[in-house]
Amino acid sequence: MKPAAFEYHVPSTVAETVGMLAELGDDAKILAGGQSLVPMMALRLARPEHLVDVNRVAGLTGVSRENGSLVVGAATRHATLQRDPEIASAVPLLARVAPFIGHFQIRNRGTLGGSLAHADAAAELPAVARALDAEFEVAGPGGARRVAAADFFQTLFTTALEPDELLVAVRFPVWEPGSGFAVAEVARRHGDFALAGAVCGVRVRSGRITRVAIGLIGMGSVPVRAEAVERTLIGTEAAGLDLADVGAQAVADADPPADVHAGARYRAKVGATLVARALSTALEEANRG
Repeated sequence: MKPAAFEYHVPSTVAETVGMLAELGDDAKILAGGQSLVPMMALRLARPEHLVDVNRVAGLTGVSRENGSLVVGAATRHATLQRDPEIASAVPLLARVAPFIGHFQIRNRGTLGGSLAHADAAAELPAVARALDAEFEVAGPGGARRVAAADFFQTLFTTALEPDELLVAVRFPVWEPGSGFAVAEVARRHGDFALAGAVCGVRVRSGRITRVAIGLIGMGSVPVRAEAVERTLIGTEAAGLDLADVGAQAVADADPPADVHAGARYRAKVGATLVARALSTALEEANRG
């Protein structure tokens, strides 16, 4: 099939983009990388009357440090997340998760903001944003605002973004040197959406865990963070930790979906193993630091 007819708009500033979105209303969709939207349009699962292409909007790309955070422009490509040395140094989890996103053609076009705004709980970047307490910079007719990752993802494919708002940038807290990070996931084929997965960050000082973040991929309608388990890990001895038990606790309250690819029980069992695997790798790195 082919997309239904639409009008194409190419703004050059954030203000112009927001003005267009306000004027066009629910009939408009933002086009960034197009790796999710265009296939949906081709199948006519989405039929926007207007496409607002933000690829020429100034200020939506780039990376900078600000007040202990790494600020990444929403139109930054997945390939840049994978290759940029500043991103790899400041927020290693972003660089390490990027190779799991689709295939290289998708990474060359897909964007950070596009993936986050699409809000697929089986995608990797929403889990990273949730685990690391990212903040979303949003521009709208009423001005700029920031939205915490915990409030941004509302349900499957639904976020706190209003139809006339634009995601401009994402702020990721920069962890202290000596922290460890890891990603583990299972997919039918590399590049497919994960059946289950985990992203972890951990910091160890004097043999004890002082900071930890565990995000789950594909384990609910929104990216899930294992906050209860994180609280129990703070202050515990890193050596001799029962990782299998930690993994089981991390998924205990999750509500994984069941579909043609995997059942809920399978996802929970595999998710627990992946949490243990990712946390083990992250701890090894933190101990080396």
